[in-house]
Amino acid sequence: MVSSPISAPPRPRSRLWTGNFGLYFTARVVSMLGDTMMPVALAVAMISLGYGVSGIGYALGAWMGSFALFVVFGGVFADRFHPLPQMIGADAVRCAAQGSFALYLWLGHPTLWFVIGGSVLGGIATAMFQPGTAGLVPQVSADPTQANGVLRVSEGASTMAGPAIAGVLVATTSTAWVFAIDAATFAISGICLLALALRLPRFTSGRQESTLANLREGWQEFRSRSWLWAVILIWWVLGVCVWGPLTPLGAASIIAEHGKAAFGYAEGAFGAGCVLGGLVAIRIRPARPLLGGAVAMFAFPMMPLAAALVPDLPLLMLGYAVSGVGWAFWGVQWSTTVQTRIPRDRLNRVTAYEVGGSILAIPFGQVLAGPASALFGVRPLLLAGAAIGLGCALALVLVRPVRTLVRRDTGASPSAGGAEGSQKPHGVPRGQLDPDPKDRTRR
Repeated sequence: MVSSPISAPPRPRSRLWTGNFGLYFTARVVSMLGDTMMPVALAVAMISLGYGVSGIGYALGAWMGSFALFVVFGGVFADRFHPLPQMIGADAVRCAAQGSFALYLWLGHPTLWFVIGGSVLGGIATAMFQPGTAGLVPQVSADPTQANGVLRVSEGASTMAGPAIAGVLVATTSTAWVFAIDAATFAISGICLLALALRLPRFTSGRQESTLANLREGWQEFRSRSWLWAVILIWWVLGVCVWGPLTPLGAASIIAEHGKAAFGYAEGAFGAGCVLGGLVAIRIRPARPLLGGAVAMFAFPMMPLAAALVPDLPLLMLGYAVSGVGWAFWGVQWSTTVQTRIPRDRLNRVTAYEVGGSILAIPFGQVLAGPASALFGVRPLLLAGAAIGLGCALALVLVRPVRTLVRRDTGASPSAGGAEGSQKPHGVPRGQLDPDPKDRTRR
């Protein structure tokens, strides 16, 4: 009997809060808290230093560009050796970079080139860190779905708390303290990762090959799965037309109508929605995870719609919160699918292509937001973004490899011997295991 595409039969739960997962969770949550404090601190610091909005754009663009350029190499190195030492080293570099900036702010007036250089260094370090976050989840938890749900909840909580903490600090002390605290979060993250009790597998795949050959192998793994690259193509449209322009356009629209504080309340409501979406994803496990996540993504356009219509503050916050629920539920389904369907010795490279492909679209949207708003207006663009977001959710449902992919709810990542492994999910006929014919060739 085929299980419903909306809910899978319950499975025995593995113990989540092991010592390893507790350390990994601590590393992630303190790091995310520091990251969410940074936009507020950076904006205030650049304006107070006299570099203005353009300086903020240069710093953020330098970080984003260096991250996008180097993340695929981070994936190659993580697969060739092991992500854990690489992530610890990246935390050490980011701790030093943020600590140096804090010290410079206390002692003098950092030059724009110093800030941009630090952003480039931070982007490269993050590119070395990020691919390993997916690869470690199956190693520190026997239940990736539950683990990703908990991590998504913590991410939402950080989205609520980080900007508020940064706002209090810059108002009562100085921006230097925010950068110093961010440096401390990277130090705590590195120490927690260093304390993980993991057997570091000796991946032999790709060690004798060149970096270029490893990149090609990772690209082949990425492109051979139509469900994977189809989602990234849809995400390009979403990134350019919705995610990229959403923050500057939404801020302009909401602040003009309700003031600066209202925008912070709206962003906090989105974080609260992410917390709720993560909790829901822990309990509800669709038999077809990407289909379930796509259905949840129909809630996402509520954010640009609310920003465009700017209703009374409670309704505005409700729109942002509903959007956060859909976004977080999709994120858990997507992360778990990638982690459980990609061979472990290639997972970091595939994650690098996936993250790089998603991130690259956002700066284009940010660059286009200003000129486009001058031509068409802020609110018409936000309404268009809501319509495009709805179209992207519909595309996720209509693309067959995305719609028909079934859950592999197992605690272990697929082995290196096959892209999809051989374990049969409960209630699913063998013939439905691989809706993508290209995936069958790798079994």
